[in-house]
Amino acid sequence: MSEPGLILVTGAGGGIGGVGGKVVALLRQRDQAVRAMVHHDDDRADALSALGAGVVVGDLTRPVDVATALDSVQRMFFSMSLAPSYLEATATVATVARAVGHLDALVAISQMTVSQMDALSMDESPHQRLHWLSEQLLNWSGLPVVHVRPTIFLDSPLFTTLAARSIADSGTIRLPFGSGRTSPIATDDVARVVATILTDPGPYIGRAFDLTGPRSQDMNGIADEYARALAGLLEPGGRLLNHGIARLRHTDPEAGPFSERYVFPDGETTHVSRVILALERAGFIVQHVEEFGSDYAETLRHWIRNLDDNIKRAEEIAGPERLRVWRLYLRTARNGFEIDFTSVYQVLCRLGQS
Repeated sequence: MSEPGLILVTGAGGGIGGVGGKVVALLRQRDQAVRAMVHHDDDRADALSALGAGVVVGDLTRPVDVATALDSVQRMFFSMSLAPSYLEATATVATVARAVGHLDALVAISQMTVSQMDALSMDESPHQRLHWLSEQLLNWSGLPVVHVRPTIFLDSPLFTTLAARSIADSGTIRLPFGSGRTSPIATDDVARVVATILTDPGPYIGRAFDLTGPRSQDMNGIADEYARALAGLLEPGGRLLNHGIARLRHTDPEAGPFSERYVFPDGETTHVSRVILALERAGFIVQHVEEFGSDYAETLRHWIRNLDDNIKRAEEIAGPERLRVWRLYLRTARNGFEIDFTSVYQVLCRLGQS
């Protein structure tokens, strides 16, 4: 039997955006009983315990772990970082929940692109396809499911973490660009929706909710908005040093499905000419442009060596699957700089008088 009100939150230890941990915090603020499932027993698990949540360590692809996590649970938030085992984890959760669970609600996080897909659509990326298949599987399970479909997170490394790190390390800003249209949404907003549904799921069972930011635009539009925001931080004559990765040849295709699926979903780069256009539109006067492709290739060599020198610790933190992805990605990224597929540019400019 389920314990009245006990809510299981998976993926609570983190991942891109960190929705799970924020859902736990919101539910605890509402005095809800929460069990948080994490992949590793580390500082993040300790932080969840400090919130008053029960913590269980496990793997969503292992039926025994899922059954242990679901014991006495009434409601569940299914969240997991995208990985090749994502569909297997979905199937495991669904089958175990039907066999041993007593759920009156299972809230699953997906992405908004799924709402535009069908069984025969072929234009989506592999990671979007995984989310669509996962939704179909949960719908077929007969469980009381609610789907939450946000767009890309405003808290994604493409918009925040990478820029913050580069600012802290070198006083430069990395900009995320690409060709797709999107409307980023903050993970705080997504977590509030999920927590609200979990608190009283009855009216929402069987429904899907598309969560989006205030408007949809491509990365070029975001670049213009980003540049205007930077201009708003400076007085006339103030200087900006913008640092970012850019595509080089206009005839080359974008990065393939490996990076799109496993590393930087929706993280296509653009050309430095478009970066300069965005800065000029925002009122900046470009003073100097410098290219550092070979330097970045050397940086990646050091990152690769550091990772390989600490391979056991990296596997403990990230797991063998994610470790393989990043070992391969770092090497292909280095090759991209060596063959002039991508490069790094710094654009120095000052804010004009008008």
